Amino acid sequence: MKIVSIVGRKNTGKTSLSVKVIDELTKRGYNVASVKHSHHSIEMDKENTDTWKHKQAGANLVVGVGSTTFFNSRKEHDLNRILYLLKHFDNFDFVIVEGYKTYNYPKIATSSDVVDKYTIKQVDSFTITEKGVSDLVDLIEEKGHDIIDTLFKKNCGYNDGESIAQEIREGNIKTEELDDVTSYLSIDGKVIGLNRFVSDYFKQVNLGIINTLNIKDYGVEDVEKIELLIHNENKLNGDKSNSKISINQKPLEINQFIKDIISNSIKGMVNSLKTQDDIEKICVEIKGIENNELYNADILLKVNDEELNINKFTCGILKESIFAMVTSLKIDEEINEIKIDVEV
Repeated sequence: MKIVSIVGRKNTGKTSLSVKVIDELTKRGYNVASVKHSHHSIEMDKENTDTWKHKQAGANLVVGVGSTTFFNSRKEHDLNRILYLLKHFDNFDFVIVEGYKTYNYPKIATSSDVVDKYTIKQVDSFTITEKGVSDLVDLIEEKGHDIIDTLFKKNCGYNDGESIAQEIREGNIKTEELDDVTSYLSIDGKVIGLNRFVSDYFKQVNLGIINTLNIKDYGVEDVEKIELLIHNENKLNGDKSNSKISINQKPLEINQFIKDIISNSIKGMVNSLKTQDDIEKICVEIKGIENNELYNADILLKVNDEELNINKFTCGILKESIFAMVTSLKIDEEINEIKIDVEV
């Protein structure tokens, strides 16, 4: 998904230019969404309609569904939150944002007083020709990019999305060169950046869990997109753990960042079993993996040196999750045995 803002003073043709850009992108076969920001109240509903009455009665969010669907919320939402939610609706190729000039997305300016370091082009919306619109959309194709905190590129010398976005605007990095991030995370409405490893880790672990569920009973045949919402009542703690991993009885060297991810994942799995209040040590072993098949593999789980008896369904989830966790590390050999020790 590539995002570009069209910004400018009032009455400088922002909407006119937005329409021309959306029209050209659509003609090129792209799936386009748009976001309009206004300093005034926007009402998409008409007085005395049923949905209008719902809002007047006090509903904070009204959804009208018919041949089209609209959302009417009393709250002004952060742009990045809106962009994240758009990913849930459809696989949009482009999002054209009209307004939001204080945000750091590539901008097309319709007036000189809003030009800043994020501006990739200033145009006169009233005199721009058809050829000018086509050239402008070429530029949008080249320099538009996804949500800032989701931008990652291995070995580019930058660790933050803001710097990578700047390199894209300056033409030093092409969006096609970015890491393929397939998992997106939002916590309390804030988009959290996931690099390729963590993105793949989230994906593989969740697919592993889903693989144990009877999703066909719900009419799901092929998994194309997973949407997961978690309400958390527990405070996160910053306690550090240490983990050791052996694959096929050989120690696996991993950095501290990956150790932390694996340790916290294993702790989370064990905590979900409601075993003991004070967990100091966890050991999990999976043996008998053949050709990446886990059905006949055996799993042993010990907490504080005591073996836990867990049912077949839970065994399946643990095996799939841990195997997915390990395969996300891109092991170069066939995996037959896994052993993970965690010291809390």
